[in-house]
Amino acid sequence: MVKHNNVIPNIHCHKKYCESSRGPLKVKLSLNQAGKKKSRRLARAAKAAAIAPRPLQLLRPAVHCPTQRYSAKVRLGKGFTLEELKAAGLTARYARTVGIAVDHRRTNRSTESLNANVARLEEYKSKLIVFPKKRLSKVKNGDSSREECKAATQLLGTVLPLAKPSSDIVMGDVTDEMKTTSAYTTMRVARKETKVA
Repeated sequence: MVKHNNVIPNIHCHKKYCESSRGPLKVKLSLNQAGKKKSRRLARAAKAAAIAPRPLQLLRPAVHCPTQRYSAKVRLGKGFTLEELKAAGLTARYARTVGIAVDHRRTNRSTESLNANVARLEEYKSKLIVFPKKRLSKVKNGDSSREECKAATQLLGTVLPLAKPSSDIVMGDVTDEMKTTSAYTTMRVARKETKVA
């Protein structure tokens, strides 16, 4: 018998890690992880080759994360709002054809975020190379020149990635006024004034 006042061992070994005559495998194994990784990489490469010279990803807006805890963080969102596209002089139908993600559900709650995403769209438009519908047709209004089309290369990464804020500490100069001022004395005087009043 086991010593001391311990829990009586009563483990339930019901998970089957190998197939047997009593039943099939009950635990899902990921022995194909390396193979799947290779398959995904080859699929991405095949898609990039099929849509070349278009970029592999769509242009996404800069959005703030939900809730008060994470609202200071900015990340890439699902798609641009209809208001942002209108301010940038684009229609939702045309935007989808030139690699811009559109989200008709999202709404703008601040002018700052609206202006930031409009500026993002304007930057994308300035770098955009629009090929004619037919390769040998004449260059129409809105299409890029033949030289630009020939020089176009495919972008494989994130389209216009967000710039990370610099983590450098800015050092300030200590002035004579800072040296003479006593924060402790200022706090004590303010405390006395509130007591008197």
